Amino acid sequence: MLAVIGGSGLSQLATLEVTQRKVVRTPYGEPSGALTFGRIRGKSLVFLARHGYGHTVPPHEVNYRANLWALKEQQVEGVVSVASVGGIRGDLGPGVLLVPDQIIDYTWGRRGTYFEGAGAPVTHIDFTEPYTPALRQRILAAAQECGEHIIDGGVYAATQGPRLESAAEINRLERDGADIVGMTGMPEAALARELDLDYAAVAVSVNFAAGRGESEHAIPMGRIEAVLAEAMGRVRRIIEQLVAA
Repeated sequence: MLAVIGGSGLSQLATLEVTQRKVVRTPYGEPSGALTFGRIRGKSLVFLARHGYGHTVPPHEVNYRANLWALKEQQVEGVVSVASVGGIRGDLGPGVLLVPDQIIDYTWGRRGTYFEGAGAPVTHIDFTEPYTPALRQRILAAAQECGEHIIDGGVYAATQGPRLESAAEINRLERDGADIVGMTGMPEAALARELDLDYAAVAVSVNFAAGRGESEHAIPMGRIEAVLAEAMGRVRRIIEQLVAA
């Protein structure tokens, strides 16, 4: 059974035949919301809205540890993260879908590991490839099967939020090698690795990052909702194909 964590614009899966909603408690507090269990084309799936079902939890206050722990307890085979991002690279404008293969962490102060506290062992996880290659390939294959264009590979810059970045900060991220910028990629990816969960992401560009394209002087916030609505419809089709495969 796959798990899907939905970000901004994806607080539910319209094609999911819901069978159960389950409130889960974890040693790390409460997840962002109840886990929603269901079926797509007869295949089981569990869904969690990262920001809560009313989109009330900002990126820097998401309980990432509880979210991943709760999904691990359901014995899921892998986690697909869906996240809204800003495009830094010129070909990653609004509406483009991308499956990142690398990440750079610029967040701070977030509870980013399970290996802390009295008696916890000193543990170093390998994070050379932060996204599970096999699950990435499954997503790419699902997109091809349903005729949805998606870009293979890219570097995700995870920033603190909740404010958006300055144009100078985006210039710095570009110099660092980042292609897209978002606020929820870390510590989610690292926590999945600590739990030995397969993990991959579908990034949805909803705007050019600050100082780029139509965001040269300001982010056109009024357009983001329309871009999300259209793009998330394509993401849902990819997820449906992925689950059914």
